[in-house]
This record gives sequence, C-alpha cells and structure tokens, in this order.
Amino acid sequence: MSEQVSRRAAVTGLVLLAVPAAAPLPDAPVLPPRARDLWPGPHVVRRGRWSTVVGHDAEGLGELARTADTAGRRVSAVLARPVRPLVVVPADAREAARLARVGGVDGLAAVADGTRVIVVPEAFATLNPVGRDVVLAHELTHVVAGTDGLPVWLYEGFADYVAYRDAGLPVATAAAELAAEVRAGRLPTVLPGPAAFAADGGDPAGLARAYQEAWLACRFLADRFGEGTLVRLYRAARLDGADRALAALGLSVATLTARWRAYVRDQLV
Repeated sequence: MSEQVSRRAAVTGLVLLAVPAAAPLPDAPVLPPRARDLWPGPHVVRRGRWSTVVGHDAEGLGELARTADTAGRRVSAVLARPVRPLVVVPADAREAARLARVGGVDGLAAVADGTRVIVVPEAFATLNPVGRDVVLAHELTHVVAGTDGLPVWLYEGFADYVAYRDAGLPVATAAAELAAEVRAGRLPTVLPGPAAFAADGGDPAGLARAYQEAWLACRFLADRFGEGTLVRLYRAARLDGADRALAALGLSVATLTARWRAYVRDQLV
C-alpha cells in the first residue's frame, strides 16, 4: 500500500494489552504482569490519559501514548467497551518476534498476541500518523473483541472496519492494491482464507489485498445492515459460528460472497 496509509506493514507489530477502564490511569500505576520483565535492563514508561507505553528509551513514547489513547477511544466507540491500551515497544523486529513468540514479523508493523500488542519498530517508524492510528486501532480491536472461532476474513475485516471507520481515507486509497486489481478486470472470487494472510514477506501486495478484501466484506455488512448489526453478528459468530450468525441476516457464505463482489466492484471501479 502507498506510504500515506502504509497499512499492511504495520498490521501486526506491537504489543498492546487492554483491560476494562472506568477512570484515567493514576500517576504511578502498577504495570500489568505482561508489561514487566520484557527484557534485561530498564523499562521506560510513558502514560497517556488511558494508555501506558513501555519501551527501552523515552524517544517517541509520549506521542505513541497519545495515539494509543485515540485508538482506544475509536475502538470503544464501536464496541461500547472502555479499554486501557498497553503498548510495548521492543528494540527491534527480532525482539518483537521473541515477545510475540512467533518465527518472524516480516511485513508487519504490529501484532496482537491475545492480551497485548507488540510494535515492530522498524516497520512502525515508516508509517505516517494516519497509518499509526489505523494500525493501533486494528490491533486493539483484536485484543478487545477476540478472534477465537472466527473465519480470518471476519476478524481481520472487522478489525480493519473499526480502524478505518474514522480515518477519513477514501476507499480507493485505503484499498489501493485491490483497486488496481479490480480496475484491471480481476475481481476477487472468494472471501480470503488463512493462506491469503500468510505474513512471510513473499507477497506484500497480495497480503495487502487480503486485508482489503476482508475489510470491504465487513464494510458491506455495516453499510447494508448497520454498524450495530455488524457488531452483533461478530459477537454471535464467536458464540455460535459465522454460518449461523450470517443465517440470522438471511445470508449464507455464498450469498454474502456474491453481494460482496458486487460491492467491491461498485466501490473500486
């Protein structure tokens, strides 16, 4: 994706923890367990109104805390759940992969690992302010909403729906790689599955398209049925499965796919 969004290089590279919040953080909060003993040596902490950022040194942490506050408010606006973001900034991509317990973080700028999100400093630094906000909101959505039991197109698309909702970006800008394919006459045929989201660095444009396809599937559902219905569908899908949740809207995967393909064409041609 183009640099002004730089969305995909940041989709999984910070460590962020969210817990329910009823009041601003105190001046000297006790750090959650997963923000302690991250590496040998000192841990520098900077706080926003709701967020805590932990890194090796102070550079950029205050600004990141403000960005995390904004992302947390945006996620709360959709999910109606106040959260306190905790962002961990490791020294480099190798340390980010170690903290996330994954083999590598190629092509990623942030990663949610269940209860937290880990920043990949090299990729995250290439993003402009809009891209950083989008990435943080995306990963924080994973932390707050959960992903267990869901098809990948739904949980990645929903996270992007929340992230892009108030970003102020035209659809064709946020989905630049997919738009190029559609304008060349190559419309996607199926909702993206796990293989499409392989973050091995081998096909960054293809990875970007997978996220964009998933995003537009959830954006279609919100446009057609309303944002509240999309949120309820997501929660129902976690409890009862995506097929049953879609059936409650009179949809099957096949009918959703057909309507989504038409929506993609209408939005990007």
